[in-house]
Formats: sequence, structure tokens, C-alpha cells
Amino acid sequence: MLEVINLACVRDERTLFNGLSFRVEAGDIVQIEGPNGAGKTSLLRLLAGLSRAEEGDVLWQAQPIRQQREIWHQNLLYLGHHPGVKSVLSPLENLHFWHGDSHSDAIFQALEQVDLLGYEEVPVAQLSAGQQRRVALARLWLSPATLWILDEPLTAIDKAGVEKLMARFAQHADNGGAVILTTHQDLPDSAERVRKIRLVSEWA
Repeated sequence: MLEVINLACVRDERTLFNGLSFRVEAGDIVQIEGPNGAGKTSLLRLLAGLSRAEEGDVLWQAQPIRQQREIWHQNLLYLGHHPGVKSVLSPLENLHFWHGDSHSDAIFQALEQVDLLGYEEVPVAQLSAGQQRRVALARLWLSPATLWILDEPLTAIDKAGVEKLMARFAQHADNGGAVILTTHQDLPDSAERVRKIRLVSEWA
């Protein structure tokens, strides 16, 4: 599905990692590990096509993502470390903006999954940090994308919410999708199927 070949990342004249190669297949849940400064977020941005590597390549279905950007973005859901929600809009309006093809019932079901029913029409700016993140995470119940790339999706999420997210990741993987994520939190016991890739950097 996704293949990383001899990837190198340089930021501010520092090599965060180089010679990085791995594959992600349908059904995989992959956690990118490493100390602060090792390049975890930089790697996810490279995989999402939001920045370019110093060396190496990222392939989707055996073709470089830079040569098939439209197809790549149709198959990708990227959620960055910041929620990326529009603060002047409500959770309902944000999800309609992102997933205009989704039926209203599906959007309300997604909000229910992240415990935001009752807040669906409250401006996001008035929500807590955890609630704002959950607005973005509701997309996991709406997106048709095959590959999810998620930077710190468990931040500000309580234990029950983490278990629900891990169950959603497993469901997505069981349906032929794949998940790549970073997190500073310890994963629950239910996450035994998660494969870990550790970044090591001399600057970390």
C-alpha cells in the first residue's frame, strides 16, 4: 500500500533521520516512536506530501505520491497535531464543510461517537481543547480514505475516548485500511496489534 524508500529529512541544517525504509500494508496500524526532536511530525508531513524529503521517496501503490497527487489525496486522511478546525464554525458546520457528501444522520452519528452530541451547534472557539480535537477526530467515522495519518490523535482524550479510538483504528484496519500515528501516551492493552517504528536522531 505505502512504501518508504531511503527517506532522509533535514531541518535547519540538521539531519533528523536518513536511510529510513518501511512498508505499510492494508490492515496495519503503525506507531511512529522516538524522542522529541527525532522527526516524528516531520515524517508524517513527508508521508502526507506536505513537505519534501532531502532524499528518498514515498510510494503509494508502487508509484511516487508526487506523480499522483490527486489520487493520493483521495486515499489519505491527514490530521495534524493541531485540530485544524474552524473556530468560528460549530462542530456540525465543520463536518459539513469537510464531508459535504455525508448524510446529516452520518454526521450526527460521528459526533455521537466522540461524545459531542449537545455541542453540535456550539462555536468551536467555545469548546475545550479536548472537545476541539474530538471535532477533528469525528472525521474518522466519515472519511472514505484508505490511509489515515494521525499526529498525536490521543492528546487531551480521556481513557474511554482512547479505547474507542483504538477500536475505530482496528475496525478501519480490519476493513482493509491502514493507520499511521504518533502519540506521547502509553497505548492501552487493546493495542497489541500496533507495529512500532522508532526514529533515532543524533539531535533528539
